[in-house]
Amino acid sequence: MARTILVVDDSPTVVKFVSFSLKNKGYQVVTASDGMEAIEKISSMKEDIELVITDLNMPNLDGYSLISTLRQSENHRQTPIIILTSEEGTDDRQRGMEVGASSYLVKPFKSSVLLEEVSKLLQ
Repeated sequence: MARTILVVDDSPTVVKFVSFSLKNKGYQVVTASDGMEAIEKISSMKEDIELVITDLNMPNLDGYSLISTLRQSENHRQTPIIILTSEEGTDDRQRGMEVGASSYLVKPFKSSVLLEEVSKLLQ
């Protein structure tokens, strides 16, 4: 059974690139364009989301709020979450880790680095 990863980003280009990279490695990918859509998809899915990759700056519900919401949920308290963002600042990274992210990657990124991080977090 393929492991399911949720990719949340308001950039269709990023979603396409990340999804393509993950699917090529055999992962099942679910996508959302912002935090609100991500929460709706998670709550309506039958299978478990085993990892979340999220941007920070998105409309409706940003990445920080999405992570906080997931961490308050019994089902997703331990789900690995990778922040994938263009925010390079130490404050953003620190805040991301404080709200519960497992990892923080900055765009632009190499798919090999992302896949290595995914693999490490899913072990």
